[in-house]
Amino acid sequence: MNPTIQAAFVRERLYLRSPRTVAAARQFTRDTLQAWDAHARLDDMLLCVSELATNALRYGVPPGRGYLLRLFGFEDATLRAEVHDSGPGLSRIAALPADGRGLGLTLVQALADEWGVLARSPGKVVWCEFRNAPRPPEPAGGHSRTG
Repeated sequence: MNPTIQAAFVRERLYLRSPRTVAAARQFTRDTLQAWDAHARLDDMLLCVSELATNALRYGVPPGRGYLLRLFGFEDATLRAEVHDSGPGLSRIAALPADGRGLGLTLVQALADEWGVLARSPGKVVWCEFRNAPRPPEPAGGHSRTG
């Protein structure tokens, strides 16, 4: 996405450090996208918001702090979710663990059209973007991604 394009819509909500906020963040995202009539990538975006919120709680939100979920709708039909936290370090995709845990950013990478991490002081912003259009059909014989 071109960073100079101005968002047509922006909504945000601050959440306290509690596992219950993941469901609240998911519902806020569902309500927002429905209000924006952005249904094509709803399930993908809900899963990614869940993963980003969970990662923020697990690794990025110190005790007594919270995280910010900010949603953007752009004129070019791009949707963006950002999770801001105040914890140290930058999020990254880890090696696949034997116990199946820690796959959140792997899922985000697989579902989102783009994603990334931005440093801020304090903490970081982990974001993902979706074009508000159905994903093209998978090619026969394997999975490929563009963009």
